[in-house]
Amino acid sequence: MPHATEPPQSARLVEAVLFDFHGTLAQVEDPVTWVVAAAAACGAELDRAKATILADRLVTAGRAGGPLPHRVPPQLAEHWADRDLYAHSHRAAYTGLAATVHTDVEGLADALYDRLLSADGWLPYPDTEPTLRRLHQAGIKVAVVSNIGFDIRPHFAHWGLDGLVDAFALSYEVGRTKPDPAIFLRACGMLGADPERTLMVGDTPADAGAVKAGCAALVLPAAEAGRNNGLGATLALAGCG
Repeated sequence: MPHATEPPQSARLVEAVLFDFHGTLAQVEDPVTWVVAAAAACGAELDRAKATILADRLVTAGRAGGPLPHRVPPQLAEHWADRDLYAHSHRAAYTGLAATVHTDVEGLADALYDRLLSADGWLPYPDTEPTLRRLHQAGIKVAVVSNIGFDIRPHFAHWGLDGLVDAFALSYEVGRTKPDPAIFLRACGMLGADPERTLMVGDTPADAGAVKAGCAALVLPAAEAGRNNGLGATLALAGCG
């Protein structure tokens, strides 16, 4: 009589993880630091009181990585609608919003935008590197999926994280924005991953749009810069916690 055998070990439930960028893996710098650094790039020195007032006004007007503006001027409406699809619209929208705030610092609107393009203007969350490294060590593929109008690959290289990310699906390159299932499917294709074995991790309902692409989704509220963002939950769901 043949001996009973154990059933074959099931395949890993999660073979790939997609991460949002802003609010999930990294956060923009403090608004006052942002304004002071941008002013310095223009050759101006702002005291903290003046910088704080100016930062409040600029954030209210609309800061990339900040809350949505309460009002978008009509002349910026088209660029605003296309900001995550075209690099020139992204810059035009946010420099245009900054320019609605009166300041005596010449060139400040462009300098503020240029902080976005520099890794110095962002802070990866403390649990970003260990989470990405653990997934990498476990052989789980990783992609960054972001609604964004500029290239963030240099940021990851600056932080020494580029070797832990296998692909970037950026909206301005893909031509689709979250929650469109197409951008998640493109990311899965880049990784050679089955969407049904892929987890999307983000901080907004748009990230949960991955469900319509067949992926699972984990939505974590964005933390302030410098604080852990709860990314350890990703490792548990991926089976490598």
